[in-house]
Amino acid sequence: MKKTVFILLVLMVTSLSASVIDEYPSQKILESKVPVVDIRTPSEWKESGLLKGAIPIMFFDEKGGYNIDAFIAELNKKVDTKKPFALICHTGSRTTMVANFLSKEFDYKVINLKGGMMFVKGKNLPVLPYK
Repeated sequence: MKKTVFILLVLMVTSLSASVIDEYPSQKILESKVPVVDIRTPSEWKESGLLKGAIPIMFFDEKGGYNIDAFIAELNKKVDTKKPFALICHTGSRTTMVANFLSKEFDYKVINLKGGMMFVKGKNLPVLPYK
């Protein structure tokens, strides 16, 4: 019983200190000039393109592996992580995990774009080919 209460308390405190906003991709996000980081793989970028203005920085590779140090280094080169930024993937599953991790471990203010590129395509938001 005490262990369960402790775990719930830790989860509540962690979630209170985390700064993740779940939001659907929208024209409003694009117009806000908040940087959008696409964490999918290069093959996914080539297949379906990138949300207009998105910055491609792969987190998980095709086999599900990842290199946090390389990702953080690339992220900090391309995005001012002292300000809010958004993450997008195919459906929002990967960004949910990565957004929570970045918020908790690095205190970044992250917007998780729910529904990912599938939602973008359904709403006909601007998508550009990946080169």
